[in-house]
Amino acid sequence: MITYKSDQEIIIMRQAGRMVASTHQMLSKLIRPGITTAELDVAAEKFIRSQGGEPAFKGYHGFPASICTSINEEVVHGIPSLRRLKEGDIISIDVGVRYKGYYGDAAVTHPVGEINSNVEKLLEITRQSFYQCLTYARMGYRLSDISHSIQNYVESQGFNVVRNYVGHGIGSEMHEEPQVPNFGKPGRGPRLEKGMTLAIEPMVNAGTWKVETLEDKWTVVTSDRSFSAHFEHTIAIGEGDPEVLTEC
Repeated sequence: MITYKSDQEIIIMRQAGRMVASTHQMLSKLIRPGITTAELDVAAEKFIRSQGGEPAFKGYHGFPASICTSINEEVVHGIPSLRRLKEGDIISIDVGVRYKGYYGDAAVTHPVGEINSNVEKLLEITRQSFYQCLTYARMGYRLSDISHSIQNYVESQGFNVVRNYVGHGIGSEMHEEPQVPNFGKPGRGPRLEKGMTLAIEPMVNAGTWKVETLEDKWTVVTSDRSFSAHFEHTIAIGEGDPEVLTEC
């Protein structure tokens, strides 16, 4: 069942979203060759708690860390470790915050030092696929209009969207109805209405759309080990333009 948020609930979600955005800004300044993903995780948890929030991912279904750190061919759910970033890597950082019983969720893929032009294009197309789909994140459109927009744009640029993992509703639970795929035909699913809050998250692969899960039961990688990028924001549907709650 889809839950529609009141203005007061969205105010709290906006506060949670600002914490998510601030955490991303802080982490972006730390990303460099030589740093470990465990160091990023420690910094994120300390920062989130200093803002009055809770790391939403820590302990969620048993996840052992405060953020997800997915490197290169890792699509989502990478576990922070002693692995050190190196020049030419990309790292997708997914941050979730719980504040006063409500959630914010966003992900960004960062370059580590200099990256080649094809990988740079992957990051930009993933990011842009989110922003251009907001045209359809308005009252009156159907949910799959967002999905179709993302797939159409990504595939027109020579990349592929992941099918196995999707965006989601969000609010007093991290994952709520409805699911928000990054693919599909337009004109399907529920109509978008005021008070809907969604985490839209294109996951885009340089190669095949197919993925697999590693032995740790968390880390998802591309089946052909091509690079993957992830870009996510939490949005609220209103009477006009959608509000991106996790963006400063």
